[in-house]
Amino acid sequence: MKKHGKRYNDAAKKIDKSILYESEQAIELVKDLAKTKFDETIDLAIRLAVDPRHADQQVRGAVVLPNGTGKTRTVLVFAKGEKEKEAVAAGADFVGVEEMVAKIQGGWFGFDVAVATPDVMGMVGRLGKLLGPKGLMPNPKVGTVTFDVTKAVNDIKAGKVEYRVDKTGIVHVPFGKTSFSQEKLVQNFNTIVETIMKAKPAGAKGQYIKSIVMSSTMGPAVKLNPLKLG
Repeated sequence: MKKHGKRYNDAAKKIDKSILYESEQAIELVKDLAKTKFDETIDLAIRLAVDPRHADQQVRGAVVLPNGTGKTRTVLVFAKGEKEKEAVAAGADFVGVEEMVAKIQGGWFGFDVAVATPDVMGMVGRLGKLLGPKGLMPNPKVGTVTFDVTKAVNDIKAGKVEYRVDKTGIVHVPFGKTSFSQEKLVQNFNTIVETIMKAKPAGAKGQYIKSIVMSSTMGPAVKLNPLKLG
């Protein structure tokens, strides 16, 4: 069993494990329990009533949070010609094709998100075994394979987050920092929940969101009432 420090244990004692919190209560509590010297990220773990083994029950996409994530993300754009110039103008941190592919094949992963225009995916596809396991492979389902590189880069820089159900049926997604105001965190939280609700697969039966847990980077988990979201 994992052992926690005194700070964590003291914070955990303030959580009433006999109840399921409503979202605003949970956010307020998580913010109050974050006592570290750095600005902690607040994450959600949402268990869905889906079977990820079936292709028609995959839940994956991306959403731009109204108040961002509080984290600056480094963007690589695979593009050439006019689209390369467009990516640079949009604020991409790294742009190119052949040289970027070679750098990654050499072990470089100095970026958080990769975007690619469709015409260069043939070459980018060679990086599947390297980028796939790290969750860095451009994908049209989350808007990172597109000719509209300006929008893609702007959205990422503005606070776009990707979500994807894992093999256990859980979606893990960050939605802000403990330094954010209560209002901003509530807005981000509601945006994520609404987006995932809209992504409900037709094959999902019964109560779609089975459970939802909120926690900061170093803090204990707070369980929310999935029947009273928003």
